[in-house]
Amino acid sequence: MMDNENRTAGTVSQATAGTATQDTARTAQIARKTAETDVQVRLNLDGTGVNEIRTGVGFMDHMLTLFARHGRFDLTVICDGDTYVDDHHSTEDIGIVLGQAFAAALGEKRGITRYGSTILPMDEALILTAVDLSGRSYLGWDLPIPTEKVGSFDTELVQEFWLGFVRNAACTLHFRELAGTNSHHIIEGAFKSAARSLRTAVSIEKGAEDEIPSTKGILS
Repeated sequence: MMDNENRTAGTVSQATAGTATQDTARTAQIARKTAETDVQVRLNLDGTGVNEIRTGVGFMDHMLTLFARHGRFDLTVICDGDTYVDDHHSTEDIGIVLGQAFAAALGEKRGITRYGSTILPMDEALILTAVDLSGRSYLGWDLPIPTEKVGSFDTELVQEFWLGFVRNAACTLHFRELAGTNSHHIIEGAFKSAARSLRTAVSIEKGAEDEIPSTKGILS
């Protein structure tokens, strides 16, 4: 799936590339405007879970709120998108900008734990996620969702969100559904599990604060 600038030639001249500013090595602010969406994200990796989420997509508001709380990321996500078409552009572009924010906030990735994994139960659902902040983008997706919709939300968009995220955060992220029958529980478990895996991966490893966790000396 290509991002908005590449989807149609008609959006190229109207789109502006994402811009980033860093307040510290562990915070970032990203703004990205295209002909389809206007997305703003503020992220503090060392937060407490304080969040302001207004995406125009109710289900994504729910998922990103719990993502912030379980990751203990201070997170603001504001999106004005063409939801009169459907929720696709907004959901995908939020993933893109959130991934950019993680990449910007991590910087050189000095001192980070780098890896994180979580097996999370959500009632009958049991979801495994594992992340490597490697600098290489890969989404391992084994998350069968039984229904096409949760409320008015198209469940296929969950994968589009995470594709946008990993391509821009430059990380490897695996999802595996170990059990589950309820679509809402499966998706919610996936967001909670991913948040907790990322929380571990971005944490600073005691005694290695100035080290890049790679024998190459760089994560890319």
